[in-house]
Amino acid sequence: MVGRLPGLLVRILCRHCGTIAEHPLAAGYRRLGHAGVVPITVVDHPVVAERLTCLRDRTTKRAEFRRNLQELSRFLLYEALRDQAAVAVDIDTPMGPAHGVQIADPPIIVPILRAGLGMLDAALELLPNARVAFVGARRNEQTLLPDAYLNTIPDDLGGRRALVIDPMLATGGSLAHTCALLEQANVGHITVVCVLAAPEGVAATEALGRDLTIFTAAVDRGLNDVAFIVPGLGDAGDRQFGLA
Repeated sequence: MVGRLPGLLVRILCRHCGTIAEHPLAAGYRRLGHAGVVPITVVDHPVVAERLTCLRDRTTKRAEFRRNLQELSRFLLYEALRDQAAVAVDIDTPMGPAHGVQIADPPIIVPILRAGLGMLDAALELLPNARVAFVGARRNEQTLLPDAYLNTIPDDLGGRRALVIDPMLATGGSLAHTCALLEQANVGHITVVCVLAAPEGVAATEALGRDLTIFTAAVDRGLNDVAFIVPGLGDAGDRQFGLA
């Protein structure tokens, strides 16, 4: 069973046998089959929920916040890479020959700075041979739009898939900017991994009309008047690194 947010196919990856259940925020909406639907998977697992609780808690100290973000990112990325291509290899165990697999053609990892840096180590633990490109976009406090300041995406990705990591999908502005840069570089499918998402952000992502999927730990109620996710966890960059 799937849940629905406006314009979005919401899968809830449940803690029991990987089944799918309906998201409580998704009741009353049905837009399946729409040409612009963006699949979003919410990973519902007690270990994920516990780490997310620590991140939300305003009393969590900076070092503990970074540690929990890295651990939670690892769980989300594990699910996001479920369909990662692999090739068969033959190996020898101490007891004899065996068949195994090796990751093939890993996606390029694209953290959105600065908050996305807190998810990068987890991504490289799972994909140690992947290339990394950085996109820097800081929030303009007057317009609430992203101000871009860095882009190290190669000129031509040749259709390679991309794994975009950023703790917060709020308005969707930074993600839209990053996706535009990736498309200019001839990217293939884009997978977005975030800790929290707002319905406004995922709806804005659908409006991009791009080939992408989203994995997250939760879809929160929405944005406040200064475009912060509520209840959210505050500013993920500040809580990792302090005020800029």
